[in-house]
Amino acid sequence: MSAATDTEPARRTRATQRAQGWALRAPLLPALIFTILVTQLPFLVTIFYSLQSWNLLRPDSQTFVGLANYLAVFTDAQFLGAALNTIVFTSACVLVAMALGIGLALLLDRKFLGRGVARTLLITPFLIIPVATALLWKTTMFDPVFGLIGFVLTPFGLGDVDWVSQYPIVAVVTALVWQWTPFMMLLVLAGLQSQGRDVIEAGQVDGAGRWQMFVGITLPHLRRYIELGVLLGSIYVVNTFDTIYMMTQGGPGTASANLPFYIYQRTFLGFDIGQSAAMGVVVVVGTIIVATLALRLIFRSFMFAQEGIS
Repeated sequence: MSAATDTEPARRTRATQRAQGWALRAPLLPALIFTILVTQLPFLVTIFYSLQSWNLLRPDSQTFVGLANYLAVFTDAQFLGAALNTIVFTSACVLVAMALGIGLALLLDRKFLGRGVARTLLITPFLIIPVATALLWKTTMFDPVFGLIGFVLTPFGLGDVDWVSQYPIVAVVTALVWQWTPFMMLLVLAGLQSQGRDVIEAGQVDGAGRWQMFVGITLPHLRRYIELGVLLGSIYVVNTFDTIYMMTQGGPGTASANLPFYIYQRTFLGFDIGQSAAMGVVVVVGTIIVATLALRLIFRSFMFAQEGIS
């Protein structure tokens, strides 16, 4: 009897805690159910299609093939080329945009006449929709006859270069860098404005030069912001579709096709539902793995920074 009476209050306490927990989670259940319906159910359907051999031109050709589509994906030279292009697009865009963003943020962190106007103008490219950005660079900047870049490079003998056709990867990366540099700039600028001025003043009193203060004080402080910008930029840029569609159509051939665009080609131009679904599953799993590792790295550096502060 004593054991039963001793555990009864504990049971009541656990029941009360569970009831309170469900009361707190209940308002979030509709959002959770909606997220599952919108994201997880389509993903399960995609996995189902990836196990089938199905060409839309032959609707009665749907047959179960197991993992054959996944084996075909990893032996597809064009898929591997698109994966390499995706890495090139993402790495070049994120690194160049981050370097330019750091430089512009350092300039905007200083007080000068018209700083507000300059900040607004530098943010503008990020507010333009990607389709308009792609058309702007393709027609206004890179056009071999009427483009501004050709006009500027004419004295150097490069005025008649068709950048979109001859150097499609360079053209796409340039448009992406122009679009994503303001995003990186805003993140770094937020980090600079959160930096304590007393640390800067202490460095100046100790006789540190500008480069020494940037490398030893400012850059370590900006590490978390830079890592966050690289992570978010990589997640968004790796899914680039509209810029490639409007500028190069993945050409010449598949020379400038990244993974999302190549999957689109296999689905809506090749009508191969099974292999395109397998490609989509592979890309999603790869993106999740990379994002998880990056998030762990950012969280670890944040914990180290907190321990250093404490």
